[in-house]
Amino acid sequence: MQLTTIAKRLSAEVNQLSFEAPVTHVYNPLDYAWAAHRRYLLNYGKAPKVGLLIGMNPGPFGMAQTGVPFGEVSLVRDWLGIEEKIGTPPDQHPKRPITGFACTRGEVSGNRLWSWAAQRYQTAERFHSKFFVWNFCPLVFMEESGRNRTPDKLPAAERDALFDVCSDALRRVIAQLKPQHVVGIGRFATDRASVVLGDDCPIQLTNAPHPSPANPAANRGWVPIFESALRSAGVPFES
Repeated sequence: MQLTTIAKRLSAEVNQLSFEAPVTHVYNPLDYAWAAHRRYLLNYGKAPKVGLLIGMNPGPFGMAQTGVPFGEVSLVRDWLGIEEKIGTPPDQHPKRPITGFACTRGEVSGNRLWSWAAQRYQTAERFHSKFFVWNFCPLVFMEESGRNRTPDKLPAAERDALFDVCSDALRRVIAQLKPQHVVGIGRFATDRASVVLGDDCPIQLTNAPHPSPANPAANRGWVPIFESALRSAGVPFES
């Protein structure tokens, strides 16, 4: 199954789910930013991959704006070479407008991840000959205040229904890309990937630190600890 088909199916399935307060707004960039997400999949989602890097869900100034995981605007446009017209969610939060590639807010996590890839591999094509980045959950959740709510903080029934759909999609992504390694960027992504892979899967799973500024260790220098985690697990990332 092609990645574009997997993403379209995932988008349709998560759109059938419902979420209650304190979540008041839900954005699905697989819908309103589909042109950019599709371009990302078509340009860089060719199998097989050495490693699949998995994030949690879109950031409000990253994938929510560009349709690309960890999608810092400048790096998506200038390094990944993707710039498409971005629509808007049907119910926008007034404090979290979608302005697409006109967004001037930075995404620290995305800047750190894609800057590392650019510095290590020079070109997006070279990086993606080995790796691919996928978010476990495609949705952005916001409270009435505009505060971001991560998927792990959802009520159990909502969380379980969401995780079932996202896990099925991740299984299909893994089957399509055939990675030798799956790298969870942060403990949440690692735990979700562990459930998907199961105990008997030959694919090696690695937990790597998240580049978020909410991670104190990342703020002291994310690249060295990220590369140390990859190196210790035997993920062949060094160019």
